[in-house]
Amino acid sequence: MSEALAVKQTDMGAHGNLDHQADWWRGAVIYQIYPRSFQDSNGDGIGDLRGITQRLPYVARLGVDAIWLSPFFKSPMKDMGYDVSDYCDVDPSFGTLEDFDAMVARAHELGLKVMIDQVLSHTSDQHKWFEESRQSRENDKSDWYVWADARPDGTPPTNWQSVFGGPAWSWDPKRRQYYLHNFLPSQPDLNFHNPDVQEALLKTVRFWLERGVDGFRLDTVNFYVHDQELRDNPPVTGGRSNDVPDLNPYGFQEHIYDKTRPENIGFLEKFRALLDEYPGASSVGEVGDGDRSLRTMAEYTAGDDRLHMCYSFDMLGPDFSVEHFKKCITRFEDASEEFAGGNSWPCWAFSNHDVNRHMSRWADLANNKEQFAKLAGALLLSLKGSVCIYQGDELGFTEAELQFEDLTDPYGITFWPEFKGRDGCRTPFAWESDGVHGGFSQAEKTWLPVAQEHKKASAATQEASDSSIFSQYQRFLNFRKKLPAMIDGDIKFLDWGNEGLAFVRGEGADAVLCVINLSNSDVAFELPEGMSATALENHGFEFGFDGSTVSLGGHQAFFAALG
Repeated sequence: MSEALAVKQTDMGAHGNLDHQADWWRGAVIYQIYPRSFQDSNGDGIGDLRGITQRLPYVARLGVDAIWLSPFFKSPMKDMGYDVSDYCDVDPSFGTLEDFDAMVARAHELGLKVMIDQVLSHTSDQHKWFEESRQSRENDKSDWYVWADARPDGTPPTNWQSVFGGPAWSWDPKRRQYYLHNFLPSQPDLNFHNPDVQEALLKTVRFWLERGVDGFRLDTVNFYVHDQELRDNPPVTGGRSNDVPDLNPYGFQEHIYDKTRPENIGFLEKFRALLDEYPGASSVGEVGDGDRSLRTMAEYTAGDDRLHMCYSFDMLGPDFSVEHFKKCITRFEDASEEFAGGNSWPCWAFSNHDVNRHMSRWADLANNKEQFAKLAGALLLSLKGSVCIYQGDELGFTEAELQFEDLTDPYGITFWPEFKGRDGCRTPFAWESDGVHGGFSQAEKTWLPVAQEHKKASAATQEASDSSIFSQYQRFLNFRKKLPAMIDGDIKFLDWGNEGLAFVRGEGADAVLCVINLSNSDVAFELPEGMSATALENHGFEFGFDGSTVSLGGHQAFFAALG
């Protein structure tokens, strides 16, 4: 038995003995680590696995339940690791398999579960499977990718568009066919209609389960299966919805044939069956499906034979309003009731490696940005569902401003300057306020520059202050863990105005009232007639309460036990 697997049997976490609690993921708080930007241990300017291991005590002190690592597999890095050339090995820029095992062992010692990114919808064009597939139409892997003949006029077989701009098809002169790529031309899509492809991918998943990982974040989980009849997508009706709707033709179509196909469910069930062989293993799927995302989330997590949880981009956009949050949650809950009798499970996030940080998207609304950061964290951690915190959220990091020559993201390079891409949320972590690179690296130059404004809000600075954003996240996470209703209780909204959200988590003796002021102004909330509440303390927010009326200052919150 490997060291990682041995540790896995005895690790303890925020919810107690996690290995005896197969549903540890339900209501868990997952801390997303972007490996290139967390900690550089060898001075090459790139974060690595040993650096992550070095910094895991910080993550444990924050009080989360698990970490999610963005891809660290072998890759030519044309899309920063989301173009995998070997699913079962570590890219040398991040270290070795032994470094990974040591990282898992240390995480488990600290009570942290380990989830890793699985990019199953596509590979790199440098993957050995694709290199073989493109050689001919008759070889053993000729049908492992999505190949199709040109139309009679030589144009691509469908009108499908790439998320990164331009047609989703590229011509291969050797096979004299087009191949499908929903992202870069160097990211060919696998053919999930081929059962051999599914089995090969599941073997790579098992490889990491055997090394002791506790779960997987599934990249673009609704992109796996394409329409076998290769039908054209219709034009979009209503508003266009993607990152750059007026610049990118991807937003001009209703994506009903190139993703979210019904056959996708079958593979998710196979995936779940494999995970169920490893008690406690869990999954969270990334769903990008426009206006259908919340419904797809509920469908993909319905019952106990699909994914454990999913997240979408609905709360990763520009809208910070009472109406928006209520609409997102209500739509998901309604779809959950339809598909699973209310048992589907969401995973909410406000920031990640694909979008502008929420402190830049939303904080212009705030008179006190530090207080806003604290309030946003509490709001996220009060919702029904599991939670992803992106590295730096707990410090109130904003989107970094970069020059064009600094960019590495092909998405941003294509659409600059109207759309600046994803590099601004991926800059290296500022551990310290001094030094050229804020404690991230000793290199002369880092892969992206460390934002000077992040150094001013560094981890070391904030850990030393009881009034910091970090300390408030830490305080609220500890407060939340002591209330079962805040972990996995249902959610029921109460009537209030547009100033904030009022809802009850859970039922009966464990029920908790949450009143969250989303505005800058002083507000009052009247308890519904007949409701009896006892104010809770130790959550870090200021309030007034006379037994029937809650008084809150701007971006403050109130929590109370009911009954």
